[in-house]
Amino acid sequence: MSREQRARIDALLRQPRPEGPRTVGQIRAGFEALMAGMIVPDTIRTTETTLGGRPALRVEPEGPPRAGTILYFHGGGWVYGSPRTALSLTGNLVARTAVGAYSLDYRLAPEHPFPAAIEDTLSAYRALLDRGEDPASIVLAGDSAGGGLAVTLCLAARDAGLPLPAAVLALSPGADATRTGDSMVTKSDADPIFTRADLDRTGAMYLAGADPHQPLLSPAVCADLTGFPPMLIQVGANEVLLDDSTRLAARAAAAGVDVVLDVTADAPHVFQAFAGVLDEADEALDRAALFLTQRLRHAV
Repeated sequence: MSREQRARIDALLRQPRPEGPRTVGQIRAGFEALMAGMIVPDTIRTTETTLGGRPALRVEPEGPPRAGTILYFHGGGWVYGSPRTALSLTGNLVARTAVGAYSLDYRLAPEHPFPAAIEDTLSAYRALLDRGEDPASIVLAGDSAGGGLAVTLCLAARDAGLPLPAAVLALSPGADATRTGDSMVTKSDADPIFTRADLDRTGAMYLAGADPHQPLLSPAVCADLTGFPPMLIQVGANEVLLDDSTRLAARAAAAGVDVVLDVTADAPHVFQAFAGVLDEADEALDRAALFLTQRLRHAV
């Protein structure tokens, strides 16, 4: 990672914020403004659609598509974000794999707290199965909160007796609502995005009083991942949420899951969104695309 690239991104993410707690509307608007500056590939096309009763963005390659479907869940702490804010990520995965994606506009807290988002992801996955898609041709992907949802969807699908997808790609997943990872302290100065107070506030909106010590909220510390499909977990080393990923990977490995933990040094949360600006973002997305296409190829 070039020092110049890293310094520019770190400075961007550390720009002063308004004093005092922001409203939910302000948080959402700020995130939309940040993500609007990300580079979206020009070799994709998008269409507004629905999936499982929720709005979704269909993202397709410009050329002939490969077989398979990426079911994508955006980040935003379960409180903000949308398929549009994640388009740099979804678009890059589609452009690199030539596999079409659905990016789900799941319900957000505080208006719709836990387990609304999980219910929506399960409905979307069930809709793909109901239309005849082979689960072996579906891969789940998501960033931050959406990375956590990719994991918890597998738990919900397994509990519902549904077949599991071919693979899971989790980018800096939010996978521990208990916030007990050592990185919450050890990475507090290195993380240019989150503070413990930030995460506690949005986390409380999503939890709405629910006990975080349960698999659907803290799969990194509470879930039985036995039988899960292959997983690729990518994370930056400069994240207070680093241990969400390291402990999720360790838990998956202990359960006999084929899992790869991919840690990029000196990188912030969901650094892959800076594709086209940060060399390591493009390299990580190349690795992610290879993982997804390999899993789909094995399913044919």
